[in-house]
Amino acid sequence: MRYLRAELLRLLDEESKMAFVAGPRQVGKTTLVRSLLPEEAANAGYFNWDVESHRRAILRSPERFWEGAPAKVGQLPRIVLDEIHKYPRWKRFLKGLFDASRGTVEILVTGSGRLDVYQKGGDSLFGRYGLYRLHPFTLGELVDSERAGVLAPADFWRALAEPPPAEAAAELDLLERFTGFPEPLFAQSEMRLQRWRKAHRDLILREDLHDLTRIRDIGLIDSLVDLLPERVGSPLSLNALREDLGVAFGTVQTWLAALERLYYLFEIRPHAGRLARALRREGKVYLYDFTRIAEPGPRFENLVALALRKLCDAWTDFGHGDFALCYVRDKEKHEVDFLITESGKPHALIETKLGDSKVAPALQYFHERLRPAHSIQLVRNLAHPLAAARGKPVVYPAAWFLART
Repeated sequence: MRYLRAELLRLLDEESKMAFVAGPRQVGKTTLVRSLLPEEAANAGYFNWDVESHRRAILRSPERFWEGAPAKVGQLPRIVLDEIHKYPRWKRFLKGLFDASRGTVEILVTGSGRLDVYQKGGDSLFGRYGLYRLHPFTLGELVDSERAGVLAPADFWRALAEPPPAEAAAELDLLERFTGFPEPLFAQSEMRLQRWRKAHRDLILREDLHDLTRIRDIGLIDSLVDLLPERVGSPLSLNALREDLGVAFGTVQTWLAALERLYYLFEIRPHAGRLARALRREGKVYLYDFTRIAEPGPRFENLVALALRKLCDAWTDFGHGDFALCYVRDKEKHEVDFLITESGKPHALIETKLGDSKVAPALQYFHERLRPAHSIQLVRNLAHPLAAARGKPVVYPAAWFLART
């Protein structure tokens, strides 16, 4: 059971809005939403823009194509529109469909190209949908598959007082080795991982980029993608990438933005706030498939980044507040890997280490200046939390913390 299931059903039943599910390719979006269809409607209620017969049906009768989808007694018909964002007029189409069929059908919409309804131009969908972002499996889903949703922020921090399930450490090893994407994770085969990794990359670079952007320099995009794993965890110099690739600065920006839109990577920005001499320009990028990263330190940091990004997105999407993930660094090179903010204010500082259980000086430094509600150091190879002195950050085993995500 994926963590969005209960929230999607709540939105459809209580708010009568369209449910948008966005996320990376092959993360399980289609499997999730099709599981919400009545068994007898698993095929009749599913429409994929990439399927020619489905596309013709939608274009031929945009307001009535779904009629005939079966429903349970006493319930509205429920339909899924998959990859509909590839339709150039998808916003206008969804607006018309929703307005014409309001109260007669429930609509689920999925897409891997970022269902970005905030772009200028086109018709507004404001008030007609709820957007939820589905991430790869995290450790919390693996060790507590029956949990409906994610823990609310206050419950999450309280839960850290309790030890994780006994299998957490072993599951973390598997997650770090095979990614959180369902196919390689559950196959647990190095050969399957290698095949999946190549297919996943080709799908994004040679199909999605072609369909959703005007970028045609696929060879140079390939080179950019090859350069990124060794830069994970460090502030990203676009100028250095520009020089390596021999292209314009703006071109690198455009390519990275396209890869983020297609959920190949995500960027976190530096937090400045009222900090003096804080770094404000260079972001850091992380990959959704962190198995491409050879070095264990950056790979572990990327795994944690994904778990924290999932928490921030879920807390925001579910209505617990406005959460964002960033990092903090100043011109004296004090740096902490992650900072979760709530409405722009520091909420939690998180530093990652492979084996060093001594509190990092930079974590203590920013803990004293930012005064977040929580300051934590996650250690990959640690069995039990360490007692924290007053005014000091808490040191947790990675499995202990990540089992709550």
